[in-house]
Amino acid sequence: MFEANQAGQMVRLLDERTLEVNLPNKVGYERVAMECSAAFAKIVGFVRERIDDLKTAVAEACLNAMEHGNKLRPDARVVVTMKFDDGTFTVSVADEGEGLIDLPEDPDIEKKIEQLQTPRGLGIFLIRHLVDQVEFNKMSQQGHVLRMVLKMSYEEDARL
Repeated sequence: MFEANQAGQMVRLLDERTLEVNLPNKVGYERVAMECSAAFAKIVGFVRERIDDLKTAVAEACLNAMEHGNKLRPDARVVVTMKFDDGTFTVSVADEGEGLIDLPEDPDIEKKIEQLQTPRGLGIFLIRHLVDQVEFNKMSQQGHVLRMVLKMSYEEDARL
């Protein structure tokens, strides 16, 4: 998908606890952020279940940024910043869009399973259920930022 020298330009270590991944706005590159976040989480001691949650949330956030935030513009970028501090893994996904006007309603999972609704539109729902905390519509110099927080272990009340 990309050559080694391109990967060096995509991923930067900002400090010993912070990693930045700068992605082209092309579907498929969300996998780079997904695998970087998984490797980083493993290094700092996250368990496999939490890493799987993280990978899915990062992939969905990147895909939403590419498709909805950047409107699939080939000249746009998605910047994913990951930070681990005091048992908490924070991921920010920045796009060049204007953010969400309204959060979509939760999908009707049974209708989706029965194929009565399109299988699309699950991204925000998945993110909200896989991470401990999520913030939408934070603005930065890059544009819109989605911020996700995962604790090293499941929070009892967050999973009920």
